[in-house]
Amino acid sequence: MEPFDVKSALEELREDALLPHPVRLRDMILRTPLDAGEALELNREFQTYLTQYGGTQKLALEILERLAASEMKKA
Repeated sequence: MEPFDVKSALEELREDALLPHPVRLRDMILRTPLDAGEALELNREFQTYLTQYGGTQKLALEILERLAASEMKKA
């Protein structure tokens, strides 16, 4: 994915369910011409995204740490 290519990010999200990193998403927003109302609304939505992205990362870290500390099951 190109760092600032909104169409590629959208395509990857639809195909692979990959979430763009918040920094890339923020840069995409900043590089898109928006009127004041749209910019304000997207900023509000971005703040929610940022909060939930961070929460998901924390949860994934906790899960991975527990898995790494556990003994792997034999098949």
